[in-house]
Amino acid sequence: MTIDHTNPRPIDIYDTRAGETETLDPLETGEISMYVCGVTVYDVTHIGHARVYVFFDVVQRFLEHLGYDVTHVRNFTDVDDKIIERARDEDEDPLELAERYIEAFNDDMEALNVEHADYEPRVSEVVDDVIDMVRTLQEKGYAYEVEGDVYYRVEDFDDYGKLSHRSLDELEAGRSGRTDEDVAEEKENPFDFALWKSSEPEEPSWESPWGEGRPGWHIECSVMSTKYLGGQFDLHGGGSDLVFPHHENEIAQSEAANDMAPLVQRWMHVGLVNVATESEEGEQVEEKMSKSLGNYWTTRDVLDRFHSDAVRYFLLTTHYRKPITHSMQNLEDATRRVEYLYSTLNRIDNTLDQLGYSDEEAAAAGELVSHGRETIEGFLPTFEGALADDFNTSEALAAISEIAKVGNELTSPGDWPEDDLAYTLYTIDHHLRKAGQVLGFLQQVPGDALDELRALQLEGLDITGEEIEDKIAARREARENEAWEVADEIRDELQAQGIELMDKAWGTIWRVSRGADDNRDA
Repeated sequence: MTIDHTNPRPIDIYDTRAGETETLDPLETGEISMYVCGVTVYDVTHIGHARVYVFFDVVQRFLEHLGYDVTHVRNFTDVDDKIIERARDEDEDPLELAERYIEAFNDDMEALNVEHADYEPRVSEVVDDVIDMVRTLQEKGYAYEVEGDVYYRVEDFDDYGKLSHRSLDELEAGRSGRTDEDVAEEKENPFDFALWKSSEPEEPSWESPWGEGRPGWHIECSVMSTKYLGGQFDLHGGGSDLVFPHHENEIAQSEAANDMAPLVQRWMHVGLVNVATESEEGEQVEEKMSKSLGNYWTTRDVLDRFHSDAVRYFLLTTHYRKPITHSMQNLEDATRRVEYLYSTLNRIDNTLDQLGYSDEEAAAAGELVSHGRETIEGFLPTFEGALADDFNTSEALAAISEIAKVGNELTSPGDWPEDDLAYTLYTIDHHLRKAGQVLGFLQQVPGDALDELRALQLEGLDITGEEIEDKIAARREARENEAWEVADEIRDELQAQGIELMDKAWGTIWRVSRGADDNRDA
């Protein structure tokens, strides 16, 4: 499929502000400017963070695949109350603690194959720019100072609430709970928010027209997005928990300061992660992931037990706007799908080797065989069409599964001309690897990936992959000698150790059975 880099195909995106799906119309033809809210670096990332950044990594990869020139900005919040509190608890300089967790974030994202953004600014690097924007807002009457603190006056921004679809009256009517009395008294409106905060002793602080202080939370993104992308840009993303107040406040700040609207062409928000747990009655229930509930999973927790490709696959099985359920079963299912895909690639490689074709020779060998031709020819339009329709990754994965199924069938014995078979297998292999590149997985050597997947599955079980293969070989020999009882005993023995065998026309494969946890070492 030819890609037009001067005028790539359009894509449809659900825009949070519009409340419906609309076609992305870039400000500059063939170019996409994208800002994604980064993490507040006071701890390691959790699986909710992983979902957001894996998804926007796919957004960037797909846009570039279509031929767009993407400029991606993702910030680090390294000045914040939570960082200061954590640093105080650990007797560490706040900025040094933040730097340590920036490194941890980068390690986690690298493990998940999430690419770096083009620009990754820190709040501490743009304080002068923050001061300039706050001063501009104050000069325009949108901000006011109270004893070293500067607040944004929400009542003066006519469109406040347009992203979350809530007016100030509705917000006030729904307000509940206690507020800090001192803060409430000094603000003109309870929903006015801090642009600049006066600092306490031993907190990070910078000189400003309002005295020693530091940026408020929301202002940082207004500054960093417009600094690198200008007063208007194409895409803005983050978790759905940021719609209000963070992104709502960002719109108010940026549009008021820059006299440009709308700030963003399309707003994209990723759903939250729920965790499946078992109730006292033994029923599976879903809860919002929370440290206080004890169901909190860091990215590292998950990667310790599951292959990174399986984690990415799992995170893409549910449409990005919907909540996703984190559970061992869902991750095990994703592991099996990834193992199946790598097995398919491995079998294609082995078959081409057996046929004696290099990649170059196979690419020019013949034409598609009749078996699965419609699936193969329709793969790219189906795969790209799914992602161009508001990034429907579950449909894109379904298309991958369909073409992989054809690949598996064609590596079984069949009556096809060798040239045509080699060309067909090469085409399937190419499509799978290209689609995997867009989704950020299937990029390893298949044999190496299979070894890693199986080693992770076998952790805690009292058996090795080599021992399993030896027993499979012994069972195969017993079956060839029609020693059916011995073959059944070997199967039963492996089953008792948590290993399930599956006989195919071309051989026997194995996987860890669902009940294997009962066999793991404590």
